[in-house]
Amino acid sequence: MKLRLDDAELASCVACGLCLPHCPTYRVTGDESASPRGRIAAMRAVQWDGAPMDDTFAEFMHRCVQCRGCEPACPSSVPFGRLMEGARAALGVPWWKRVGYRVLTRRRLLLALSSALAVLQRLRLVPSRRLGLPPLPVRRPRLRSSGTDVWLFTSCVMDAWQRDTHAAVQRVLEAAGAGVALSPPVAACCGALHLHAGLVDDARGLAERAVAAMPGPAPILVDSAGCGAHLKEHSDRVLDVHEWLATRPLPAPTRRFDLPVVVQDPCHLRNVQRAHEHVRTVLRPYAELVELDDDGLCCGAGGAYAAQQPELARAIRDRKLAAVARSGATVVAGANPGCVLHLRAAGVDARHPLEIVDEVLRDGR
Repeated sequence: MKLRLDDAELASCVACGLCLPHCPTYRVTGDESASPRGRIAAMRAVQWDGAPMDDTFAEFMHRCVQCRGCEPACPSSVPFGRLMEGARAALGVPWWKRVGYRVLTRRRLLLALSSALAVLQRLRLVPSRRLGLPPLPVRRPRLRSSGTDVWLFTSCVMDAWQRDTHAAVQRVLEAAGAGVALSPPVAACCGALHLHAGLVDDARGLAERAVAAMPGPAPILVDSAGCGAHLKEHSDRVLDVHEWLATRPLPAPTRRFDLPVVVQDPCHLRNVQRAHEHVRTVLRPYAELVELDDDGLCCGAGGAYAAQQPELARAIRDRKLAAVARSGATVVAGANPGCVLHLRAAGVDARHPLEIVDEVLRDGR
């Protein structure tokens, strides 16, 4: 059975190994099968040599966190992310996982289930620590549009679990002089998690629907790095929120944030959007920034990866936690909800960068 991958893209890897230091699963396992070139070798064996797409092959593919840290390091510009998406699409997705991903597109159902899960957490009926879940909100602030200068894409899981972050982001955008329109319920999900799973057609349809639901010339701002990376493939109106703010004047702070802040680069902001420096540009006037010494290695969140590959996700996160400990800082700024939740589950004070900016601006009023 063929994978239906592009043969030229599959052949572009020369197995030089320059990707290895940038692959989190290879770093924690040392296994060639857990490296980009090892996974490409497995794809070639299936597509070119007729090897079976068996459980071993599936394990090689599913152990990838899809951080795409190998892509900037690759001298041959191998489109590893696209190859991995194609391989997972060929493997298929079990029906019960499809049901789970379908819930993400049903906003009211997702909110209701999230609130119920939060109540069960309070009653200690959910093993949150084992599942890697931080405390979830029972109630959420109500968001209201304030203008039409920019769209703010509120997404699915982030709206259900981290709407406080959206509220902070909206306040910062308004402090920069922008009227903010909120994405409508029909744009409840962009399909980024579907793409990770291999549901390529669903992912494309959801992204196109989300963009169409936010019409006009106004930029579409995204405060989730994973959502932004996916939506950017479908519209040039999409910008990471820091990318937009970096070119706009914000109020001068009357004080700075109380503690040094570690900047954790989300993989899809650093490796895909290449927009991670904008976070520093926006945050630097408001806080003392501390850089990690791990060359931007993945934290192990990877969308749903932390739930589906918990042991590997924890091992990858342990390396990140060690880097944070070496920095001496106790607050971590990460511009992606999955990263923030994954780090919070380990007891880290992790926040969206604009939550920190918002706190400083509100204290100065």
